[in-house]
Amino acid sequence: MLHLASQSPRRRALLARLGLPFEVVDVIVPEQRAAGEAAADYVARVAREKAGAGLHVVAPTAEALVLGADTEVVLDDEVFGKPRDADDAARMLGRLSGRTHQVISSVALVADGREAQATVVTEVTFERLDAATIAAYVASGEPQGKAGAYAIQGGAELFVSRIAGSHSGVVGLPLQHTAALLRGFGLEPRPFAAHEGA
Repeated sequence: MLHLASQSPRRRALLARLGLPFEVVDVIVPEQRAAGEAAADYVARVAREKAGAGLHVVAPTAEALVLGADTEVVLDDEVFGKPRDADDAARMLGRLSGRTHQVISSVALVADGREAQATVVTEVTFERLDAATIAAYVASGEPQGKAGAYAIQGGAELFVSRIAGSHSGVVGLPLQHTAALLRGFGLEPRPFAAHEGA
């Protein structure tokens, strides 16, 4: 049975697109970057720790497969987590304005005695944002709870002048890479199953 170790509704919705049944297991994993730890290594480690924590919760069996994922926005080697408040969100957006940043998304799949992982780096370029646009977006409430203080699948898609990589990875789960990992564990995604015979 596939389990998703995530509290993110966006990640749950993305995984559901693959057409595989899964259950959600909530885990709490500290997201603290170690001194000197590369941003990509940090994101990959957190994804693995989430998957491992989820496997511990569901109890390792031959049938249990747990998916953990983490996504972070990175600019100038600074990891932009979720904003603490509106001022922090405005600060992040001001930093991202008119620049190209990276979104690192890592997926880890673990089972009893087996593990596989994929990490995807996507480049996202924002147009220059004026103070009024940033203030209006922050006031909408959308930046809260989002890495980098924006949702590419929401109002912030208007800010993106260029994207190179995985759009779903920026949202929170790189679907093409996730599907490939699942196939390696014998699960064949069926994203079009609901439309078969229509």
